[in-house]
Amino acid sequence: MIINQNDQTGLINNLKYDAPAGLVVFLVALPLCLGIALASGAPLFSGVIAGIIGGIVISIFSGSEVSVSGPAAGLAVIVATAIQNLGSFRVFLLAVAISGVIQIVIGYLKAGIIGNYVPNAVIKGMLAAIGVVIILKQIPHALGRDEHFEGDFDFFFEVDVKSNTIGDIITAVATMSPEAVIISIVSLTILLTWERPFMQRHKIFKLVPGPLIVVIAGILINEIFKVSLNNFYLKPEDGHLVTLPVSSGLTGFMNQFTLPDWSGLANKQVYITALTIAIIGSIESLLSIEASDKLDPQRRISSTNKELKAQGLGNLISGLIGGLPITSVIVRSSANVYAGARTRLSAFIHGILLFVCVLLIPSLLNRIPLASLAAILLVIGYKLTKIELYKKMYQSGLDQFLPFIITVVAIVFTDLLNGILIGMVVGLFFVVRTNHRSAITMVSQDDFYLMRFNKDVSFVNKTELKDKLSSIPPASKLIIDATKAIFIDNDIYDVVTDFEQMARFRNIKIEYKNFHSKAQNFMRKVNLDG
Repeated sequence: MIINQNDQTGLINNLKYDAPAGLVVFLVALPLCLGIALASGAPLFSGVIAGIIGGIVISIFSGSEVSVSGPAAGLAVIVATAIQNLGSFRVFLLAVAISGVIQIVIGYLKAGIIGNYVPNAVIKGMLAAIGVVIILKQIPHALGRDEHFEGDFDFFFEVDVKSNTIGDIITAVATMSPEAVIISIVSLTILLTWERPFMQRHKIFKLVPGPLIVVIAGILINEIFKVSLNNFYLKPEDGHLVTLPVSSGLTGFMNQFTLPDWSGLANKQVYITALTIAIIGSIESLLSIEASDKLDPQRRISSTNKELKAQGLGNLISGLIGGLPITSVIVRSSANVYAGARTRLSAFIHGILLFVCVLLIPSLLNRIPLASLAAILLVIGYKLTKIELYKKMYQSGLDQFLPFIITVVAIVFTDLLNGILIGMVVGLFFVVRTNHRSAITMVSQDDFYLMRFNKDVSFVNKTELKDKLSSIPPASKLIIDATKAIFIDNDIYDVVTDFEQMARFRNIKIEYKNFHSKAQNFMRKVNLDG
């Protein structure tokens, strides 16, 4: 492949932004890959495989410049249930591979337009809600309660249904670890100071990402505690540190990959699982892509159909070598954007870092305190759900604020997909109400009435139309002007037809403007002129 000078210059210019961003995403993604695998009841290494493929493979073919893919928290419950129902993780891997094929087909069918029908208020609500969930989920880790990983985006119950978010926070406050609290405070102080204008004026602080310093500081503080304060430090056996499978050399690393059980091809439950993963994974990816575009400082528009194909290829490969299902993930994507990423090179770098570090330095990575990573995610969560966002949405009016805030509450108290569905229903209500109000207008002078159809008129306008028509007194003249209407629903024609029949008995004369021309095939069946 020949790279011209302009491409080389662009690559170098972007690399100074994308490399630090890729490092930040790597630090965020590593514990999440392990946590989601644990919550899914799958081997821990399967989460790492999914993260590597999401970074290296999907980034190459992705339709988005800032989206980052990896194992999906929203699929944790489905994965755990599927592994149990199929009776084998290897059979489940076959379902993952087949789901990838289905997604590729969906992409070629151009089903990516589904994401375009989600209202902006709902997408902003999803981002804000995820920020709230991230904060709630990370508070226990920041306080030293590391019994549970992130698992599903669910407020009340984790995957194992033994605890809930509020209960974890209360327990964490009551049983907080002083060592973890100290590391969290130091980490938050570094992150907040690092972004201050007086720090960013110095070139060195722009080149070195704050999260990297946080991780290094967390390791050093814990090692100092271990050496100088005897038993006062975070211990790996208590689950306070990153826990990564340690292999001996390349051979040991490759032995951790798992192949699917092809005998499952005769099991119809495999195809049902594959279809479920493909549909839900595609929806989550499309919503994440839509949200990522909102975060992108350059406001680039991603190709959703291309993204579905990329996700399908990623899931196909992940299933074939032992990885979990993959989707575009808004947590990683938002971390990517806020870290300054400009192109998909950052996602690729994060995948390379996952592969290299897991292969070469797993023991060093296993010294990273979860409290340090929790501090990084707390800052990301705050950026997603700033108070200014709520104020801005409120000032935009109730038709924007209510779908936004209801989506936030619904996601926090239920889960991601149910919250989105609830938000879309509320958003649809306001769309219908807006169209209901402005689709039909009627003015009058003496006995003359003019009714205009201002835009598309559908069945939702039937009640308004009937009320306006019934208000016309006997011995009047009515002009129905459909010049501005592009589409008129058959239900509307039925109402007008019925009124015309009744108008003869009330001596109401009706004149039409561009109304019959809108009838098309329907007018062949009904002669409105009588």
